[in-house]
Amino acid sequence: MRIRGALVGFFLLTAAYVAALVWVDARRQVFDGLNSLSGVLPLLLAVSLGSYLARYLRWWWLLRRAGHAVPIVAGFFAYLAGFAFTATPGKVGELIRVRYFHDHGVPAWRVVAVFVFERAMDLLVVLGLAMLAIRDPRVLAASTAFVLLCLTLVVVLGWRPGWLTRGADLLRRGAWPTPARWIEVLRDGLAGGRLWVRPLDLGVSLALGLLAWGTVALGFRHLIGALGVNSVPTAEALSIYPLSMLAGAASMLPGGIGSTEATITALLSLSHVDLSVGVLAAVGIRLSTLWFAILCGLVSVVGLECRAARGADHSLCADPERPA
Repeated sequence: MRIRGALVGFFLLTAAYVAALVWVDARRQVFDGLNSLSGVLPLLLAVSLGSYLARYLRWWWLLRRAGHAVPIVAGFFAYLAGFAFTATPGKVGELIRVRYFHDHGVPAWRVVAVFVFERAMDLLVVLGLAMLAIRDPRVLAASTAFVLLCLTLVVVLGWRPGWLTRGADLLRRGAWPTPARWIEVLRDGLAGGRLWVRPLDLGVSLALGLLAWGTVALGFRHLIGALGVNSVPTAEALSIYPLSMLAGAASMLPGGIGSTEATITALLSLSHVDLSVGVLAAVGIRLSTLWFAILCGLVSVVGLECRAARGADHSLCADPERPA
């Protein structure tokens, strides 16, 4: 992995995002209220960092339950490194963690297993929070259908690994060995996730997910209050950010950029919040979540790469261990 490429991608994405904000501000004077945003931003960053920690503790728990005693501090930086590439469709770029958890004896397929299991738990938690105040039954039906479709795909492929095996065989016969190996890693990861389909692991995972996403939802409620929005009921305010995350995931845009912000703005406008205030709220929560996560990830990647520069061997796919 080239740090330079990651940094270039980050700055290009940031430049495009800033250009879009400048374009919006030229028409709506969105950032006249930046003073209010700057006052609450430090708290939102602290909330986001606490959310990352809760989500990492879930990883640490699941890995320990699978027999991998990852050092808790070193593992946290390996986990944060994935956020450097979180602005990818489905957040699949976060699988760069394979590279860093490999140093702690965790095979690639196990990292994939935790990643998929985490995504599944997050979908359930975020849907639950979004359902606090969804008014439109069509939105409720669409959100539920999206989550059920994703979970069904994970469950079916996890319990029918032979389907992916056949796909890998076809790729290998077509002289595509590298994609075939990754399909096999995905197959083993999905099958390996069955290990945690137990009451204790499900309960811990859902509880930590609720803590992580619930605190961010509370942070968003505090943000719109700081921007002078008092007309949105508390339950509805708590549901806006989770619902926008589902919309961003369904759009398959990198990091949900654009679609998440548009959903937040639209949902606030339904409660008669001025468009400029809605955009400012959307930008504020995204700066303190997505963009802060990317920054934390890049810092972690640079630190880990510098530490590993003396010849550590990072093999992404050659893991002899496989799930039973």
